Amino acid sequence: MRILVVEDEKRIASFIKRGLTEQSYTVDVAPDGEQGLFYAETNEYDCIVLDLMLPGVDGLSVCRQIRAQGNDVPILMLTAKADVKDKVRGLDAGADDYLAKPFAFEEFLARVRVLLRRKSGSSVSVLRVGDLELDQRTRRVVRAGREIELTNREFALLEYLMRNASTVVTRTMISEHVWQDDYDTFSNVISVYVNYLRAKIDKGFDRPLIHSVRGVGYTIKE
Repeated sequence: MRILVVEDEKRIASFIKRGLTEQSYTVDVAPDGEQGLFYAETNEYDCIVLDLMLPGVDGLSVCRQIRAQGNDVPILMLTAKADVKDKVRGLDAGADDYLAKPFAFEEFLARVRVLLRRKSGSSVSVLRVGDLELDQRTRRVVRAGREIELTNREFALLEYLMRNASTVVTRTMISEHVWQDDYDTFSNVISVYVNYLRAKIDKGFDRPLIHSVRGVGYTIKE
């Protein structure tokens, strides 16, 4: 999943990015509201983490402009202001959730997972396709009772496919949500990682779950 973090405090932005990256999320960071708006307008994100107090364009204005453009991306607002009035202003501006600083990173991750589930229309943390299960909270992957070890990138790719189960996702969609600026559009890295997944997910089973759609992309289904 691809997440945008709009935070002007470098230490906090670095801390959040590192923690999200360790959880297999793809993360972009914008240091101010103007750049945050530019990123939100030019890229597709699964969630936006938005600081309220930003230089130039403040977080409330950023949130309002994103919503005014018809973008319903889940927004988690972060701020040092914990008054009820401030929370109400943030939620009324279009934010989906509000977390006051300082915060426990475990709670932050839980709130992000809730917003991502809400976006995908799911209320559970375990994704299932046939006899394959992926627990987004514990990062455990099991097929037919057999636990499967995945790298961070393999896990991120599988999670994206399972969130879009029975839907064909293009290589461009995968590159935007699973890879970041290091992705080379002329390389075969996505095909390589899909093959890695097939070797771990489908090998030894009668029914493959991961399918190629020639000239388009991939899908996962029974």
